[in-house]
Amino acid sequence: MPSIFNLDKSYHYLLIALAFLMPLSVSAANTAVVLICFLWLFSGNYKSKFNHITSSKIMLASLFFYFLHIVGMLWTEDVEWGLHILHKMWYFLLFYPILFNIVKSENLKYCISAFLLAISITEIFSYLIWFEIIPPFKNASVENPTPFMSHISYNPILAFAIYLVLNQIFFNKNLSNLKFNLYSFFAISMVINMFITGGRAGQVMFFAMLAILIFQFFDGKKVKSLLVIIVILPSIFFTSYQLSDLFKNRVNNAISEVVNFSQQKESSVGQRISYAINSFEVIKENPIIGVGTGDFPIEYYRINLINSPLFSATTNPHNMYILILMQLGLIGLISMLAIFYFQIKSSFYSSNKFIRDVGITLPLLFLVIMLSDSYLLGHYTTLMFVFFSAFLYKDSEYN
Repeated sequence: MPSIFNLDKSYHYLLIALAFLMPLSVSAANTAVVLICFLWLFSGNYKSKFNHITSSKIMLASLFFYFLHIVGMLWTEDVEWGLHILHKMWYFLLFYPILFNIVKSENLKYCISAFLLAISITEIFSYLIWFEIIPPFKNASVENPTPFMSHISYNPILAFAIYLVLNQIFFNKNLSNLKFNLYSFFAISMVINMFITGGRAGQVMFFAMLAILIFQFFDGKKVKSLLVIIVILPSIFFTSYQLSDLFKNRVNNAISEVVNFSQQKESSVGQRISYAINSFEVIKENPIIGVGTGDFPIEYYRINLINSPLFSATTNPHNMYILILMQLGLIGLISMLAIFYFQIKSSFYSSNKFIRDVGITLPLLFLVIMLSDSYLLGHYTTLMFVFFSAFLYKDSEYN
């Protein structure tokens, strides 16, 4: 085995590579993930690793959340789909604890730089497609230029990247004039990119992020913060609404789909409302432990035949809270929320303002966007959540 120094250095470079690859390539990012796990699993010192992981309330909450999914297999009718869910959630069993064990706070700045560099690359290609300089490729179209991933994942990741840059602009007093100007240009270009792409959940996350940032900027002065929010957020919204046809159409469609839900149940918003209504019928019958890890598709199909047989069934309600309630009941939902509770509480114990601010913001933003999709099941968003969480709560005195 390599020396501890070489092992740490290997982790350092692999983490930077992973931060860069996360928004760009599933296969390349997974290769980095596998290498990190391989090094960790065969590097020995297992007792120390176990003690470090189990000493953290956040890690225990994460492991318990995954453990409930395993237990939920006991009353699952569809074992195959249950195994599929276990596979998609494995970050909480293995990768999150591994990252928590190996990351070092001093490496975070390098990983953030690599992550933002990757975002800048995705943004450049997005603009090139939007201006029709290059043809659309992979997931992109001229109307919705998100080539490396779908807009469902891209816009939330972009919103978090915007926060990281704005945090530096507003709070890092050591920024040189050159960096300040570059960061400002980068932030403006990302904000514009937010509204030429079609991810409504990410756009909601963007406005939530701005509200949080304003509260952090005014350091708890609630009245002043609210006044600024009341001015800034509607201004950005209506400016974007006037200038971006895509954003305008998405907003108009969302309003129309809500108002005319009974006539537009097959629309994007209409489907989500139908999924919620039907799912709660099942949840009411299984409120404590749910229907089991793998039985959402079966149970939804059954209730859909009764309540809305003319409309298609689903394997995902596009709402993380409803999915967990359906699968694992109130026990599952509480276990998931415990992760976010311990993360937020841990952040208040950090003496580093940047770590504290980002550590509060990340879980709050996910609590918002999980209302519109199962963002702890998607590769890109789950990996981003787990990756940055490992750094943000590693050295908290709360642990």
